[in-house]
Amino acid sequence: MERVTEQAERELRILNEAVVDAYNEEERAMGWYYYLEGKLQMPFMAKCKSRRSISPLKAGEIVEVIQMAEEDECTREIFILIRHGMTELAVPLDQLDCHVADDQTSEAVSDWHYWVARGYEY
Repeated sequence: MERVTEQAERELRILNEAVVDAYNEEERAMGWYYYLEGKLQMPFMAKCKSRRSISPLKAGEIVEVIQMAEEDECTREIFILIRHGMTELAVPLDQLDCHVADDQTSEAVSDWHYWVARGYEY
């Protein structure tokens, strides 16, 4: 994945809203979790942007995001629950782009994608 150029406004938002007062990996993980939980207006439609071996989704597939995965499932990366057939399935948020979502949700998902693309870790 090509690393993206630093975006000052986004960096400030992430620092002040997602990882504020986070001094270690666990605090950053929970900061991101609660930032996204507060910003994502669910349900919303998303499009799979890339194949991942841990997910059954194919690039281009449209899915409905219904909620965040449980906190303990998001200690290494952010997972969200989608409707998949007759069941709910947790998939990585970085695998999905907003397809139909409000501005706040799109911005928060883009913030997470930016964080991952910059190579940042918890």
